[in-house]
Amino acid sequence: MRMKFSLLAMLGLLVVLAVGQPVQASDADRLPATPTLNDGKKWRLGYYEGGQYPDYEIILKATVRGLISLGWMEPLELPPENDPTAGGFWNYLVEHAVSDYLEFLPDGYHSAGNFDRDLRVTTREALIRRLKQNGDIDLMIAMGTWAGQDLANDNHAVPVVVASTSDPIGSGIIKSAEDSGFDHVHAKVEPDRYARQVELFHDTIGFTRLGVVYEDSAEGRTFAAIDAIENTAAERGFEIVRCLAPFNDVTLQEAEARVIACYEELSRSADAVYLTVHRGLNDNSLPHAIEPLIAAEVPSFSMLGETEVRQGVLMSVAQGNYIYVGQFHAETIGRIFNGAKPRDLSQTWLAPAKIALNLKTAELIGYDPPVDILMASDEIFQTISTR
Repeated sequence: MRMKFSLLAMLGLLVVLAVGQPVQASDADRLPATPTLNDGKKWRLGYYEGGQYPDYEIILKATVRGLISLGWMEPLELPPENDPTAGGFWNYLVEHAVSDYLEFLPDGYHSAGNFDRDLRVTTREALIRRLKQNGDIDLMIAMGTWAGQDLANDNHAVPVVVASTSDPIGSGIIKSAEDSGFDHVHAKVEPDRYARQVELFHDTIGFTRLGVVYEDSAEGRTFAAIDAIENTAAERGFEIVRCLAPFNDVTLQEAEARVIACYEELSRSADAVYLTVHRGLNDNSLPHAIEPLIAAEVPSFSMLGETEVRQGVLMSVAQGNYIYVGQFHAETIGRIFNGAKPRDLSQTWLAPAKIALNLKTAELIGYDPPVDILMASDEIFQTISTR
């Protein structure tokens, strides 16, 4: 297997990723993020997600850690593993979080089931009616694209912090990186994040046929950052090998089966694979999805981060366990409670440089990482974890 690496490209990626903080700070960003009461009362938090997705709980935990570091909450031991039940971790916060300033409402968890389109409609209508009429929630955490889309509108005025979205602009949640379009809405934006990932992968591997799996819908294309992949492919002259796998309106088992089948197909038709975010790609299905890729010696790159590299994907740009993004969301919440209008807070954020590499996978596919790659890798795994 012949692979190449551009040191200049890597260094360029490191420069643009090495910040880990908001850019172009506004006056609102200079407001304190320190604890304060709401006219002598605790601030009441609610939560909405389109369905259960592992990334959502991980980011919520990171945000809680950020709130603890800012003094909004007392130190709290968080469960190391994700809770498989709907609203499980939210209920854990309700029962165990200790704070003089925040309340995680017992009835504050809202979900559209398991990404159920019909349930989404009724859940959205009921939630917006509550936000508009009851006045019992001071801030909503909207986790994922569906939740962001459903709460970014003029039908209510409760502050909303949108997290864990692949492309909040392309999915219509916010107007632009500079302006959410709604006074009460804030969504984190990482400019060209996925294009930079694909560029790094291409500089490292030198593939000509890149395999991707996604659902052929507006949401599916957004989750998988297909526009960024297509633009990069056009600029660099490589071919995209596509395999379509649904995740909406199917059971989790069917979503997993379709994803596994797609990666089996791509192991024969692509010379590298970019593992995109998909409901059917999770801890249960990932080992089965990457097994044919490893057997065929096909290099792989995780869109999600080091959690999948730990489990056998060759490489990724790591998320540092979401510590930095959790801090960003926590500071955003803190500044909103200190009087900042969500729309006035900076949304653009650059992740710190952390490259993840699995040396066992590299050995199995016959890839000998150059010294430059090893030097640029902050997360190096010697084995493939079975979790």
